[in-house]
Amino acid sequence: MRMEAKISLMYEDEKMRKAILMAISPDNMETPKNLEVKSLIEKDKVVTLIIYNGENFLTLQSTMDDLLSCVSAAEKTISALKQR
Repeated sequence: MRMEAKISLMYEDEKMRKAILMAISPDNMETPKNLEVKSLIEKDKVVTLIIYNGENFLTLQSTMDDLLSCVSAAEKTISALKQR
C-alpha cells in the first residue's frame, strides 16, 4: 500500500527557511528502500513529502514525528542563537 504525507511549514524569514531545510536534509539521505523523504523550499514554506510503500502506518507516523522533532530542535536552537 502506498501512503503519502506532505508537511508544509511556513517561515517569513528566508534565512530561517534555509536553516530549517539544512537541519532536516541530512535525514533525507539514507532511508529504507520502501520510504522516500524529499524536502524543499516553496515560496515562504519548507515542504517535505514522505512516501511510504508498505503496510505499517506506524512507520509513516514515526517518520513524520522524527521530522517534526528535528524541526522543533532546529527552531529552538535558532531562537536561542538569535537571543545572544
